Amino acid sequence: MRLNELRDNSGARKGRMRVGRGIGSGKGKTAGRGHKGAKSRSGYVVKGFEGGQMPIHMRLPKRGFRSLFGKEYGVLNIGRLQKAIEAGTVDASKPIDEAVLVAAGVVRAEKDGVRLLAKGALTSKITLTVAGASKAAAEAVEKAGGTLTLTAPKTIEADKA
Repeated sequence: MRLNELRDNSGARKGRMRVGRGIGSGKGKTAGRGHKGAKSRSGYVVKGFEGGQMPIHMRLPKRGFRSLFGKEYGVLNIGRLQKAIEAGTVDASKPIDEAVLVAAGVVRAEKDGVRLLAKGALTSKITLTVAGASKAAAEAVEKAGGTLTLTAPKTIEADKA
């Protein structure tokens, strides 16, 4: 057998059905779409249409609100940070910022900054720069002998308190 003698197996390639080419073709007149109704028309889509009944997405109650100006922070617990320091992925002797945490895989994504939370325990003395921190997390860092710098601007609520 030579390259110029190669052929598909019989029936391997089937030609497309040409619909709407006369009743003798077997797919003429309605072209296999049945009779009347929206499905027989060209361009039938209407996702979520329920035949005139009020669609379910309109029947169900609406809930919640997402602010256009809301910030979404990457979350970091102090226990997770301590595990990373013990594993050697984060160097406690050097300053730790958001870029270092993302590069080490401790935080998945920076988003609008990293917020430090107080779940777990911190024993290492660290110099940390993050966008935000809970009061308990800030106290835990200072209790361990470290320093915490916050980069995010203060909110109106924080100024009032």
